[in-house]
Amino acid sequence: MRGVYILPNLMTTASMFAGFLGMTLAIKGQFETCAWAIFISALLDGLDGKIARLTNTSSEFGVQLDSLADLVAFGVTPALMMYLWKLSAYGRLGLMACFLFMACAALRLARFNVQTPSAGKLLFTGLPTPAAGCLVASLVLFQEHLPPVALEKLLPALCLVLAYVLSFLMVSKIRYYAFKEYGWFKAHALGSLVTAVLLFALIASEPTLLFFPLGMCYMLSGIVYTFVILPRRRPLLLGDQHQGLS
Repeated sequence: MRGVYILPNLMTTASMFAGFLGMTLAIKGQFETCAWAIFISALLDGLDGKIARLTNTSSEFGVQLDSLADLVAFGVTPALMMYLWKLSAYGRLGLMACFLFMACAALRLARFNVQTPSAGKLLFTGLPTPAAGCLVASLVLFQEHLPPVALEKLLPALCLVLAYVLSFLMVSKIRYYAFKEYGWFKAHALGSLVTAVLLFALIASEPTLLFFPLGMCYMLSGIVYTFVILPRRRPLLLGDQHQGLS
């Protein structure tokens, strides 16, 4: 059993190493490779939790180690990459944007650890830190599809705005789907499998082109759900409760 407990923590440590490797690549100016290192870290971060649940080896130690690894891979590494890539040209404004991103990632992870025993599995409160880090990485990969004019004038400003927006979303109370409940997928197993295969094939065909739009869709989905869908559902839920009491 001791060996089984080591396995998920090894995956977490590998995720942290990928984040650290990304920092060294960003310092060398290899920003696209750094972005791929962040995505590898995200893959390993997803696997460690799955392995821990499948082998029934979840522990408080693993939860804390996972948060520290996430801070390195999806807080420090993207912040350093953004600053060295585009935001150093903005001076103190760019420096504060990168620091704010890293600080909000730490706050988001600390809040998640505190709320984990009582939090639901269906929704996250605030944009998940791995999603924020991967969205920054996807922007680096997406730049090859932009025209030269946009690269020079629009991309630095977009990176600056994105850093502040993602920082706010991470510490906000906006709800994001957690992809941890599989009831609907089990009820529609064949349709879910076909959809997953098609989505994988689509992303694999043009990953650098599709990662950023998909990440933006996920970022906006929480805003739409919290401010558009959820207010409409609450009166319906309250009405059902009143009917049940009557």
